[in-house]
Amino acid sequence: MSGLESDWCVGIIVKLQFSLSIMKKHFLSTLFFSLIVLSFGVAQRPITPAPDRSEGEGPFDQMIIQGATLINGTGAPPIGPVDIVVENNKIVDVQVVGYPGVEISNERRPKVKEGAKVIDAEGMYVLPGLVDMHGHIGGTSQGTPAEYVFKLWMAHGITTIRDPSAGNGLDWVLEHKEKSLKNQITAPRIYAYTAFGQGAKGGISSVEDAVKWVQQNAENGADGIKFFGAHPKIMEAALRENKRLGLRSACHHAQMDVAWLNVLQTARFGLTSMEHWYGLPEALFTDQTVQNYPLDYNYMNEQDRFGEAGRLWKQAAAPYSDKWNEVMNELLELDFTLDPTFNIYEASRDLMRARRAEWHEDYTLPSLWRFYQPSKISHGSYWHFWGTEEEVNWKENYKLWMTFVNEYKNRGGRVTAGSDSGFIFQLYGFAYIRELELLREAGFHPLEVIRAATLKGAEALGAQDIIGTIEVGKMADLIVVEENPLQNLKVLYGTGAIKLTDDNEVVRVGGVKYTIKDGIVYDAKQLLKDVKNIVKEEKEKTGFEIKQPGMK
Repeated sequence: MSGLESDWCVGIIVKLQFSLSIMKKHFLSTLFFSLIVLSFGVAQRPITPAPDRSEGEGPFDQMIIQGATLINGTGAPPIGPVDIVVENNKIVDVQVVGYPGVEISNERRPKVKEGAKVIDAEGMYVLPGLVDMHGHIGGTSQGTPAEYVFKLWMAHGITTIRDPSAGNGLDWVLEHKEKSLKNQITAPRIYAYTAFGQGAKGGISSVEDAVKWVQQNAENGADGIKFFGAHPKIMEAALRENKRLGLRSACHHAQMDVAWLNVLQTARFGLTSMEHWYGLPEALFTDQTVQNYPLDYNYMNEQDRFGEAGRLWKQAAAPYSDKWNEVMNELLELDFTLDPTFNIYEASRDLMRARRAEWHEDYTLPSLWRFYQPSKISHGSYWHFWGTEEEVNWKENYKLWMTFVNEYKNRGGRVTAGSDSGFIFQLYGFAYIRELELLREAGFHPLEVIRAATLKGAEALGAQDIIGTIEVGKMADLIVVEENPLQNLKVLYGTGAIKLTDDNEVVRVGGVKYTIKDGIVYDAKQLLKDVKNIVKEEKEKTGFEIKQPGMK
C-alpha cells in the first residue's frame, strides 16, 4: 500500500473519529490505529504474480565489460577506460586499461578465459545498479501486474527496490523476493517492509501487542517496518523493539497522527528513515503546534488535503534559523535517512507537465490512466479544480523542502532516491529517473545524485557490503549506458533524450542499454518493448485511447 494510498485508508475512518470524540484520547487513538491495520487486510489483494524468467543471459563463469568509463557510486569522478571482470554474480576485478582517446593495448587487459562473455563498452558508461527506496509493486486499484512493474524498473537500471508496506501481503512479497534472489523471475532485489500492524487480528491496542507484533514480523522474515503513525507509547515501543532486533524502519507521518508524533520524535524512538516530507515541517514549527488548517478543511476532500499541504513548509522555521539548525543537527546525530520522493508530488506544482509526459501514450496501462483522472474517490486524483494558486504554493513549497534536503546532504546526512510510483501521473521506472532530476534541481551535483541512487540507498538498507558501488567482492549489479548521465540525466529515461546531430537531424539517444543483475545481462530496451506490448494488447482489448479530461 502506497504512502499516498495509506492516507486514503486513514481518511475513510475520520468521521468515526469525530463521532467518538468524547472518548479518552488514548482509547480513540487505539481504535483509530486498529482500523488502519484492518484496512490492510480488507482492501488489498495480491496483484498478478510475475511469470517465470525468460529474459537475460548468464550468469557466466567469466564476463568482462571492456573499455567503459566507470562511475562507481561513491561520488568519485568518472575514470576510464576500465575493464570490469565478473565471475558468476560477483565483481572480481576493476582494472584501468589505458587513457581516453588512446588505443588500448591488450597487454593491459585482464585475461579473457575460454567461453567468456565479452561486452564491448568502449565509449559507454557503467554505473552501479540503482536503488528505488520507495517501490510499491503495483496495486489492484491501478490494475498493474507484477511483470509490468518489474520490467519498467529493470529497463531503467533499477536492480533493487524497497517495498514499503508490502501492499500485496508479506507472504507474496517474500515469495517474489526469494524468486528474485534465485533469478527465477525478471525482477530487482526486493527488501520487504511490512506495514506496522499488518495481519494483526484485532489490531494493536497496547505496548505489549506492539512488541509481540514486531517480534513476529521479524520471525516472518520481513526486512523492516513501514509506519504511518500510532499512539506515541505504542509507536515508541515498536520502534525500540524493531531497532533492538536489528531491523530498519520507514515512516510516512500521516497527518492524522503527526500533531503528536513528528519526525524528530519518531527519530528519537529509533526510526531510521522518513518518507516524503510530512512530519518534518511540523518538527520545525516555532509559533504553533499544528498545521494552519482552514476552518472548513476536510481531510476526506483530496484537494483540501493536498492544497493545504502546499502551504505547509512556509509555516515552518526559516532556512538556517536557530530552530531549523537545531532540528537538522539532531537528525544528523541520529544518523537519520531522508527519502524525499520529490517526484510523486510534482503534478502539484505543474499538473500539465506530469499529465502530458511523453511516455504515457506507450507505457501507461489504461487502468492506471483511468486511476489518475480527477476523482473524489481515487486517491491522489485531487484535480477537483487545481489551478494557478495551488501550483504557485507548491513551487514555493518545493524551494523550502529542497533547501532542507540539500543542506542535510551537505552536512553529511544520508539522502536516498525513491519514487512511490503508481499515483499522481508518476510511472514506474520513468518516475525514478525524474526523482534523480529533482535531486539535481535541489542542488545535488550529478555525482551526488548517483551516489544517493546507489550507495546511500544501499546504506539505508544495510546492504552496502553487497551492493551500491562497483567494487571487487560486491554483487554484479550494474548498468551500461551509451551516453554520459552526468551531463544529462535524461539519457537514463527509457525514452532517452532528444538530440540534434551535426547533420541537423533530430534523434533520440540514451536509454539504459544493459541492466545487469546478479551477473545476468538484460537487454533494457527489449524489456521496454515487452512493456509496450503489454499496454498495446490491453488497449486493443478495451478500445482505449488516452484522452484529456473534459476535452471533446
